[in-house]
Amino acid sequence: MVLSMTSFARRECTTDVGTLRWELRSVNHRYLDVSPRIPDDLRQLEPKVREMIGKRLNRGKVECSLRYQLDAKQTQDFAIDQTVVLRLANATQEVTTFLPNPAPLNVLDVLRWPGVLQTEEVDLKPLLESAMSLLEEALDDMVASRAREGEKLKKLIETRCDAIDEIVVRVRELMPNLRKKLRTKLEERLGELMNELEPGRLEQEIVIQAQKMDVDEELDRLVGHVIEVRRVINSHEPMGRRLDFLMQELNREANTLGSKSVDGDVTKACVDLKVLIEQIREQVQNIE
Repeated sequence: MVLSMTSFARRECTTDVGTLRWELRSVNHRYLDVSPRIPDDLRQLEPKVREMIGKRLNRGKVECSLRYQLDAKQTQDFAIDQTVVLRLANATQEVTTFLPNPAPLNVLDVLRWPGVLQTEEVDLKPLLESAMSLLEEALDDMVASRAREGEKLKKLIETRCDAIDEIVVRVRELMPNLRKKLRTKLEERLGELMNELEPGRLEQEIVIQAQKMDVDEELDRLVGHVIEVRRVINSHEPMGRRLDFLMQELNREANTLGSKSVDGDVTKACVDLKVLIEQIREQVQNIE
């Protein structure tokens, strides 16, 4: 199955503790690169988040952000530690004896002082469990989105593979006529020297030139690579890197074919080939 590395998913749920929302974004990348953004209170989830994503995705740069908002009912009452406040006040009064015209003590500064405000800790366990369950649902959506985009990529690749096959057939059909043109051209060039040439020299020259312009091997390899591309995109194996390698091989054969071209139609066919291969390569960059 072809899976695109470009996708997006969002999932939100409301629990007894508060509201959770996951947002997942992924783009193409050589490896799997996970970048979680998790609130500090839930930071302990990060290893589990990385592990879960690693089990579902093979490649791509994945940004995953978790947001949560506590329910109003979960708002806690503040308790003031009077002992700490008293100690702070005494310390402040003692310091002011050494400073002329000290600034008055700000109440908010006192409240911010460590240990002055005391709150009961919220049990985050239900929230953590809900967050991981919601992440799994978001990953289901992302994988489904990757599969839909992958199906589109597959159709684009198959269309261009069909076009490559058509070009190979067209070039094969051109070759017999090109060989005839080559013979005629050589006969014309060597016609005035026929009496001075060694017997069989014309045929030798024709064979040499025909070998230089022989592209059957390149055409066969192009067909073979296209067959492999079709096999890979219809398989269930990891395919992104393999397809990228096949694009390099296809491009190499197209370059060799172009270097052997002695005809404008074959040269044009080679240019068309390279355009199609580059279009496939661009799509392959997004495949997992």
